[in-house]
Amino acid sequence: MGIAPRTPTSRGRTAVIPITTVRLGPEVEESVLRVIRSGSIAQGPVVAEFESRFAALVGAKHAVAVNNGTTALVAAIQSLQLQPGDEVITSPFTFIATLNAILEAGATVRFGDIRTEDFGLDPESVRSQITDRTRVIMPVHLYGQSADIGALAQIAAEHDLALVEDAAQAHGATFEGRGVGTFGIGCFSFYATKNLTTGEGGVVTTNDDEVAERLRIMRNQGMRARYEYVMAGHNYRLTDLQAAVVLPQLDAYDSLLAARRANASGLIERLSDVPGLILPAQLPGREHVWHQFTVILPEGVDRAGFVERMTAEGVGTGIYYPKPVYDYETYADRADVIRSATPVADSVAARCVSLPVHQHLAEDDLDVIAAAVRTALGNR
Repeated sequence: MGIAPRTPTSRGRTAVIPITTVRLGPEVEESVLRVIRSGSIAQGPVVAEFESRFAALVGAKHAVAVNNGTTALVAAIQSLQLQPGDEVITSPFTFIATLNAILEAGATVRFGDIRTEDFGLDPESVRSQITDRTRVIMPVHLYGQSADIGALAQIAAEHDLALVEDAAQAHGATFEGRGVGTFGIGCFSFYATKNLTTGEGGVVTTNDDEVAERLRIMRNQGMRARYEYVMAGHNYRLTDLQAAVVLPQLDAYDSLLAARRANASGLIERLSDVPGLILPAQLPGREHVWHQFTVILPEGVDRAGFVERMTAEGVGTGIYYPKPVYDYETYADRADVIRSATPVADSVAARCVSLPVHQHLAEDDLDVIAAAVRTALGNR
């Protein structure tokens, strides 16, 4: 996957710098063509190679590929064999798939609050939500940086709870030198706009041999071998065609991360003096992979107006996410969605905006983005 050179762009000022862009080079085309020419395009040796290489990237013993990131979450929870009424504590500030996966697996959801500095679950808030029905803590490693997984893992151990990590945006992120997705059962997405993509796809990581075996059987209609059904399973399989898309990206992943990290540093340098604007940061002991560069707008700024002004200045933005996941009408009357006060998540959801940080930005794009932010906030 090509990395744009860090030189001045030829983009005209009337073009919009996108919040994300997907460019797959000739090496990806050739990888996919090899699978097509082989005559074997379903799950096979290319998926196995992808699993092996991704397990090595994360530092996990096992990686089990599935058809999308939501499936990874569902399968991870299903592998724990929860009973009706069992509870999962997770973040309210996340993509809706986190909540939907828990409900699809038949569990009840409770929510901790988050911390502003890492957008992840506040461990002390999690403690306050533990009941005698709690079985799982599910932190979300948002935007490419680990939540406080060390503290959360300790809480899980103290209360004999399982840990399922929603690492959909955190391919290769680490906490104190250890890859996210190895503290419990890790769940990764390979959707089109992720740092690594198969178009649609997911991976579950684990160091537990029994969990890995259960996942592999579950994803293949419950078969241990052909027509040997040992559980009620599903078709959760990824194809070799999809795996072929991501293998060349793994070859270039260090370069991709270097570009994203340089872009994040450049934006922080250019915006650090903007009054009231809260910038993201890589926290001590953590390696950020910068899936998103998310700022918190100053108090009182009209976000819709800010986004409109950014577009007028030629810069795309994203809002990830506009409100807590439980705060939608479709979940309002569900007994299996238990609300609690989450004031930090409420505030962050109302003020967050993501700026372009992807690897295809050039040096003068960073100048344009920073200038647009200043203009949109009335600071020049």
